[in-house]
Amino acid sequence: MRNLYSILGVEQKASEADIKKAYRSLAKELHPDLNKNDQRIADRFKEVSAAYSILGDKSQRGKYDRGEIDENGNEKAPNFGGGFGRGGFGNRQREFDMDDAESVFSEFFRFTGAGKTSRGTRGRRANGNRTQQAPKSKGLDISYEVTVGFEESINGGTRRLSLNDGRSVDIKVPAGIKNGQVIRLSGQGGPGLGKGPSGDALVEVRVATHPYFKRDGNDIHLDLPISIDEAILGGDIQVPTPRGKLTVRIPRNSSSGTRLRLKGKGVETKSATGNMYVALKIMAPPKRDTKLEKAIKEWGGQDGDSLRKKAGLS
Repeated sequence: MRNLYSILGVEQKASEADIKKAYRSLAKELHPDLNKNDQRIADRFKEVSAAYSILGDKSQRGKYDRGEIDENGNEKAPNFGGGFGRGGFGNRQREFDMDDAESVFSEFFRFTGAGKTSRGTRGRRANGNRTQQAPKSKGLDISYEVTVGFEESINGGTRRLSLNDGRSVDIKVPAGIKNGQVIRLSGQGGPGLGKGPSGDALVEVRVATHPYFKRDGNDIHLDLPISIDEAILGGDIQVPTPRGKLTVRIPRNSSSGTRLRLKGKGVETKSATGNMYVALKIMAPPKRDTKLEKAIKEWGGQDGDSLRKKAGLS
């Protein structure tokens, strides 16, 4: 296996943030959903995930940098250097007894027969043999992204997610979820080391933009076009909402910009329920209407200069 830093494409002195950034970039590029039926990419994805499971953990990274564990997270045997000196074996600066020696050599050999377990090993007895146990470590948390529609983010729903190991799981999208929120799937991440628990899948939810609905906190906003006659005469009209159409009464003589509040028709969450606000926009006919022009001339209309002066615009 290659050096873990080269796998992620970073230098050994890279910061934690740089390592995380490099991993997230590679994980998105190599995600199985984007590279289906490509075993080479799948293997590369696993290699990147395994590298980040060590370099993304401060403790494990320190052990790796010091040469205490290998690229798979397994403990490495001590490095023997130099000769026998009065200070101990190799470059060690303290004397040690036979238990210490047994501990050192047990990294390379399995001892058979009876005897006590050395103080320095983390081993177990099995059929008279000593074997080295890998340290327990939680598996890697793996990041995913899903995009949901605006209405689905308001009403909730269920999405099927393909995991990096080829499995598929259904995730529940809670009603009222916001853009960028993360859903945690416990135990659906990378496998643990040394029989440690599996990591989690972290699913970041992206809410698609809507052509006419906008969200502000728990409130929903809509600009509603109305005709000149609807503005003058008022009446009941159908208004779209993320949960279906509602009948709304337009007051007589409504001006463009008038805002109607639909109480409790916004986003519903466990903690609060918002409102929906409908802003009226008076629209002129798309084509010239001579009858309308004649009627307005006969009506006489309002004094536009007076209206603008009243609004402080002249």
